[in-house]
Amino acid sequence: MILRPRTRLLLTALQNPHRSFTSVSEVSQRKLTTQDDWTALQAERAQRTALIDIFSKFGSTQNRDNTWQPHHSLHRPTPPRDLTLSALLAAGAHLGHHKSLLNPNFIPYAYGTRAGITVIDLDRTLPLLRRAASLVRAIASLDGTIVFVGTRTDLRPTVLKAARRIGPQAYHVGEKWLPGTLTNKVHFFGPEVSRSERVVPDLVIFLNPIPNLHAIRECAIEHVPTIGIVDSNVDPRIVMYPIPANDESTRTAELIAGVLSIAGREGVEMAAEQAQKRAQSAHSIAKHRTLKV
Repeated sequence: MILRPRTRLLLTALQNPHRSFTSVSEVSQRKLTTQDDWTALQAERAQRTALIDIFSKFGSTQNRDNTWQPHHSLHRPTPPRDLTLSALLAAGAHLGHHKSLLNPNFIPYAYGTRAGITVIDLDRTLPLLRRAASLVRAIASLDGTIVFVGTRTDLRPTVLKAARRIGPQAYHVGEKWLPGTLTNKVHFFGPEVSRSERVVPDLVIFLNPIPNLHAIRECAIEHVPTIGIVDSNVDPRIVMYPIPANDESTRTAELIAGVLSIAGREGVEMAAEQAQKRAQSAHSIAKHRTLKV
């Protein structure tokens, strides 16, 4: 009976399950002095490659690139169109506070209680998050300024990444919102800067609204729309566009900020495409007029 080379190699590997092949470090330490040493090295490499080719057909196809990693929500966020309830559930967005702390105005967004903990209805969270993403996309496409606010220590990298992802028209506050930044802007920035620059943003996104109630109040006075992550112990009416979710979860904040920043980047790209189309149209019209003259 004549066996194929790969079949013979597989049978040899199965008959010697405890045989270990030479690792890369061992190969680098081995002294290859004679022709037989090089021949043995090439044979071991070919044997290892053949075994990998044979057994890779029966194993898992998952690797680091196609498998979810904990850092993906910060560095590789999910686009709004691909966001699912499973992603929100995996991030812990459904976990609220104790039922005794439930705000009466939050009841429409509560699914129920489990072990004394209020469970947030993610069927309400997902459409509200997509609505907020559409707002961010629209404001970014109209060259509006967006500010991400997250004043906890674990939220500082999140707001920084989100602002950088959108571009120069997005900003972030990670340390502290100084009272009077908007309502007393002349004192903070000076009369010339207040008149010539866009000091008041077009949208402010709060990842932890409760410690920043004074900032939300300033936005309301200046008629600036606000988006905020609202937990079960918070009145959803404090922000204009609430997103019911767990505001104490870092992964939830990273997921929501990532989705909104991706939407903002899409808005910036839409504005760039529209500007390019207008420039091409103006160029073609000018060229046509020149030829006509």
